[in-house]
Amino acid sequence: MMMHYKKNTYSYDAEVPSHHSAYPKMTAPQPNDTRNNAADHNDPVASRDDEETVAAAASTMTQWRGNTVSEKEAKALRHVFDDLQDHFGYQRVDPRVRFNSTNLARLGNSRMWFSDLDFTYDIKGDQCNLAYIGMDVCLDLAPKLVHKHGQPMLKDYGKSWVYVYLPQLTFDKFKSYVKFGTGWDVSDDGTVFDPNRDTVAIEAKMHHESGQPKPSFWAAKEKEASAGDMSFSRIGTVQDVSSHSSQQRIHRGVGIFSVSMEIEGTANFKPSPRMDDANLCFNLVSFRTWGTTDGVAPIVHAPRKWC
Repeated sequence: MMMHYKKNTYSYDAEVPSHHSAYPKMTAPQPNDTRNNAADHNDPVASRDDEETVAAAASTMTQWRGNTVSEKEAKALRHVFDDLQDHFGYQRVDPRVRFNSTNLARLGNSRMWFSDLDFTYDIKGDQCNLAYIGMDVCLDLAPKLVHKHGQPMLKDYGKSWVYVYLPQLTFDKFKSYVKFGTGWDVSDDGTVFDPNRDTVAIEAKMHHESGQPKPSFWAAKEKEASAGDMSFSRIGTVQDVSSHSSQQRIHRGVGIFSVSMEIEGTANFKPSPRMDDANLCFNLVSFRTWGTTDGVAPIVHAPRKWC
């Protein structure tokens, strides 16, 4: 079923991807002795080399939807966000992408360890790294049940998190890429399986605080266009769309995510792929839709489980 999307007057075709990490970054250790660094700055040859390096880096920067990025990153961003290439979906060819993980770091003083995933795309033989990955999903903006006192049963739904649904086969393929690229098996904890439709529900976090870039919502301009010719227009954020009763439906399209892994260990010992499974944490960055569907039964009251 197709749906008319009203474009907000403030909308523009810019994209502001949220920071891909779901966790605070650790401060890099500083060297104990800075005397050699200071000497380098006083060396005119070293200073000239530094200036040339900065100038060369600046010359390779370009614009992508309002963001100043390197030419190689722009190539990957266009590949994933604009052309919707190499994303995971039912009956799609295997995406030409390799999954990589950063070093495990412990989250504060807890037992939990985390690692961000990044992705290396093979774009016509050019290896381009990016912090984002796409999947064919259904985004659930349908209304949820409330308690008898008027409080929502799914707190902050549509504001800080949403359900996305995808075929079990798609999720299994995604997990196999994680295993091949990082060595980690992926746990199904935190997902909801619907055996009647063979689909999986994933809880996707969303940035929503002031100053954070919220996930953008884009609708197809030409509803009858073929997949290769389809273009999209930004109509606002996911939170904006979720607040309109006429658009509180299940929307079909491509979700673009940043992904982190979380593994339970101990304060003294880092988890090992040979002994532990990883939980995946998805952060929705952007969504492209070509319509709505009535073929997926939404979750309306199940308690949520953060990864």
